[in-house]
Amino acid sequence: MAHYTGPVCRLCRRLGDKLYLKGEKCFSPKCAFERRPFAPGQRSMRRRKVSDRGLQLREKQRGRATYGVLERQFRRYYAEAVRRQGVSGDNLLRILEMRLDNLAYRLGFADSRAQGRQVVLHGHITVNGRKASTPSHVLKVGDVIGWTSRGQRSQYFEIVKEQMASKSVPSWLSVDLENMMGRVMALPEIEEIGAKFSPATIVEYYSR
Repeated sequence: MAHYTGPVCRLCRRLGDKLYLKGEKCFSPKCAFERRPFAPGQRSMRRRKVSDRGLQLREKQRGRATYGVLERQFRRYYAEAVRRQGVSGDNLLRILEMRLDNLAYRLGFADSRAQGRQVVLHGHITVNGRKASTPSHVLKVGDVIGWTSRGQRSQYFEIVKEQMASKSVPSWLSVDLENMMGRVMALPEIEEIGAKFSPATIVEYYSR
């Protein structure tokens, strides 16, 4: 199951925007983007003019980096978004939000999407009562996310349970703190997602 394994702070610096890919570290003075808010590599005094195509590419790369998706899978999500009824850009964003690793992050089961991916791969998460080990699994409205018995015995589970009360959950999700379970109540509203990239620009990139 391929995914980006390089330094994620470098991605924020390359794209010129803080994407909050490392959870709590992004809010601390240790954040690499705060300390070095310029692109990695040798710096040049000459400013290059970026074409429209280049701006579209940057938005696409920003979307991929935000959700930790490689190009082939991201293109499949785009194809599915175009096939569905409605605005393609909004469909794309909703598909990305309904990924299991993202939902684990949104519910507070993880501090970042990368950590959500790790929790799923370690076999700690269930979907509708069955163990799920695929972070890219796209859920539907009504699906329930919980913890496996193995996950509940882990030290990580105890840490998450202590911190859950202080975490906020989007309105389109619900959480049962007593049983440590979450449910997808509805599709997310685009305004509530707060994306750090423009889905419409990504659609323009792929449709040319």
